[in-house]
Amino acid sequence: MRVNIYHINESRDKNHKLYSIYQNGDVVDPSIYDEVFSAELDTSNLEEIHRMMKFEGHPLMRGANVTVSDVVVVNGRAHICQPRGFEEIPFDESKTQKPDNLMRVVYVEPNKPAYVTDVEHTLDAEQKAVGGGLIQPLYIEDDSTVIISNEESKLKGMPGNRRFGDGTSIIAGPFFVCGITGDDFRSLTDEEVEKYMDKFAVPDQISQDEVEADMHFDFLPMM
Repeated sequence: MRVNIYHINESRDKNHKLYSIYQNGDVVDPSIYDEVFSAELDTSNLEEIHRMMKFEGHPLMRGANVTVSDVVVVNGRAHICQPRGFEEIPFDESKTQKPDNLMRVVYVEPNKPAYVTDVEHTLDAEQKAVGGGLIQPLYIEDDSTVIISNEESKLKGMPGNRRFGDGTSIIAGPFFVCGITGDDFRSLTDEEVEKYMDKFAVPDQISQDEVEADMHFDFLPMM
């Protein structure tokens, strides 16, 4: 299920609604909200999403944990977080805003179809998106795109995600595909999105034994 989460931007919060408790009849103004999360989750249960973000987090979360006055949209239905749960509200997502430094990417998680989302174009956000740690660029296509994966994913025991090359090499852990111009990353074009959504539409079934067998160590000669 597609889940979007929105948090009030204090710079646009002229009526001081951040962390406020909404009463029946109060109108929620989407123009003061920023999108801080957009991803495919395995649950549509609001309490489970709240628990997940609080205790487990998510690689694509750009804000704090879900809290009072945040809006959670699940498959197009919006709910505002209140002290005793969630209340369904009208909410026009087109009036919300996003940071300027987002890249449109194809995001690929183990055992899930690929989907389109945004990743902040900062090293910290790019590292977080692949599970933390060093990022590793993989150039598996003869085009201006790159796969960004976690260099230490297999050492960390992350599950196998997709096969590449001749089918014997494995990418473990979550990764994303973005464009590249010179030495810099960029958003994917529509054509590139279509290409990689199709390429990674079907998850590969990969055992942990296969992941461990695909670990390589390069030993440099002593000087």
